[in-house]
Amino acid sequence: MNEKRLIALSGAVIGFLGVLLVYLGNAANYGICVACFIRDIAGGLGLHRAEVVQYLRPEVAGFILGAFLIALFMGEFRARGGSSPLIRFIIGFIVIVGALVFLGCPLRMVLRLAAGDLNALLGLAGFIAGIYLGIFFLRKGFSLGRYHNLSSSNGYVLPVLAVILLILVAVKPAFIFFSESGPGSMYPPIVVSLIAGAIIGLLVQRSRLCMAGGIRDLILIKDPHLFYGTLSLFVLALVGNLAFGYFDLGFVDQPIAHNDGLWNFIGMLVVGLGSILLGGCPLRQIIMGSEGDSDAGITFLGMLTGAAFMHNFGLAASPDGVPQNGQIATVLALIALLAIAFKNVEVGITSKPSKSVASGIKK
Repeated sequence: MNEKRLIALSGAVIGFLGVLLVYLGNAANYGICVACFIRDIAGGLGLHRAEVVQYLRPEVAGFILGAFLIALFMGEFRARGGSSPLIRFIIGFIVIVGALVFLGCPLRMVLRLAAGDLNALLGLAGFIAGIYLGIFFLRKGFSLGRYHNLSSSNGYVLPVLAVILLILVAVKPAFIFFSESGPGSMYPPIVVSLIAGAIIGLLVQRSRLCMAGGIRDLILIKDPHLFYGTLSLFVLALVGNLAFGYFDLGFVDQPIAHNDGLWNFIGMLVVGLGSILLGGCPLRQIIMGSEGDSDAGITFLGMLTGAAFMHNFGLAASPDGVPQNGQIATVLALIALLAIAFKNVEVGITSKPSKSVASGIKK
């Protein structure tokens, strides 16, 4: 199968699964959301106490194990790291700040739009603006440095954590938290979630699908390859929502969303910029971490910590809107990203990067 067909197939399958998981138990417009799932896991582990979003989402364990196993099988698993891990942790933290102000990751943004949620259009505009801003810094030579080969044990950390999460969600020990109401209480059977997540992990590992990367490459090097995945994801999700009767066009009363357009825009601007600086969107970070990239694994831990922080301090958005302190946190997050970007611009790099540079450097 050629690359264009693989990326289109991957997007189509993920779009369909995003709707199917809603039908099988996940909350409306919540079939797949990396940021939301990470936030739920943080709650399940007791890192925050927002009772309506606490569940150890097996989909995330599926993402990790599916990508890990196929990478191992195809000889693409390689432990590496050392590319500004602490800064990546901070950027991961910041990306989740933006995502929980918008109430969704880039993937959920597309799924929301495919279900008729027009608030996602403002999020999309912010996401593209953030990517444009990130491209500005790439053209100036932004870099977090090169990674180095590491002992193979470093690459197994994230898959081992995924197995532990699966054991905990299956056994349900008393020290793990499970929502009794709200989105955290809505989910398919564990096996269904795990299989769906594993399929997504496998497909994204093989196709390199990335919401941020598709738009970045389209703008930066005029390569639509990755963007085909986003388009096919949207089309299949739209068809699925129409078929299941989930499509509801409008701005108001959308599931797990708010209609504060300014903060939808700014939240996703932060996500777009952060994703470009990291070299991939939140889902892509998880997949790279599963392939042995310990820097991406650290980014995942940064996202987990950021999700806990947002809810412990009451900063996350809700269907009622974005709290004032959440707005302040988002502005500070954007300032921090800009400071990181300016500080890590390398002098003397051409303003027209090669395709390898545009593709995020880290594979």
